[in-house]
Amino acid sequence: MTRDEIAFAIDLAAAEGWNPGVSDAATFHAADRDGFLIGLLDGEPIACISAVSYEGSFGFIGLYIVAPAHRGKGYGLAIWKQAMARLAGHTVGLDGVVAQQANYRRSGFTLAYRNVRFEGRGGGGAADDLVDARALPFDTLCAYDRRAFPAARAAFLRAWLDQPGATALASIDGESLRGFGVIRPCRAGFKIGPLFADTPAIADVLHRNLAARAPDGSAVYLDVPEPNAAALDLCARAGMRRVFETARMYTGPAPDVDLARVFGVTTFELG
Repeated sequence: MTRDEIAFAIDLAAAEGWNPGVSDAATFHAADRDGFLIGLLDGEPIACISAVSYEGSFGFIGLYIVAPAHRGKGYGLAIWKQAMARLAGHTVGLDGVVAQQANYRRSGFTLAYRNVRFEGRGGGGAADDLVDARALPFDTLCAYDRRAFPAARAAFLRAWLDQPGATALASIDGESLRGFGVIRPCRAGFKIGPLFADTPAIADVLHRNLAARAPDGSAVYLDVPEPNAAALDLCARAGMRRVFETARMYTGPAPDVDLARVFGVTTFELG
């Protein structure tokens, strides 16, 4: 896909109820300009998938959609095969619909854990001592991000932090970064992600302050890896409710990341 064509995929995702961010087309494109595939039938776009490569070693599949009028005709399988061919030699991850796990297993994916989407409300006070993450040295943010994600993703992270309407906050102790998070506007409400922190207390502060940047009463979503019990506790304390879940699956062994620091997944589409 070209940059403009990614908007087609984002619109399909919105129609599926996935509630993409309002700037996702631009930020996703920054991750891997060749990582988004489109299926054309007589020149008409009817299918899409993302097959984003990070450092040539870790890949992520997302945005796997066929337009409803063209389902059941083999077009989805055709574009799936192209995506997997593009990521040959990679460890590949995805956040799949739980009911489709058997289909992904046939392509060599194994369940690692579930990610759970929680919905809460925006607003409230924001008086804690945090800083604008974008004011910190970018290399510091990239190094911290790498502890919670399987590969370096500097170009994507830069675009993600700078997207219109987003707020990026960080917790520092002296010169040490202890956690950071981003909240971005979506088609409906807002999503927080990533939310990475050294401790549950720091995650609480970041979450509370990020949610406070959304209008009072607006929907705020957080996608939590289920193995992180402290993240589930954070959602319970915040009065959030479960609304959706995915199956995080990988080809080969799950990447070695510190899930205890992952209180919020960046995005189900790109990992």
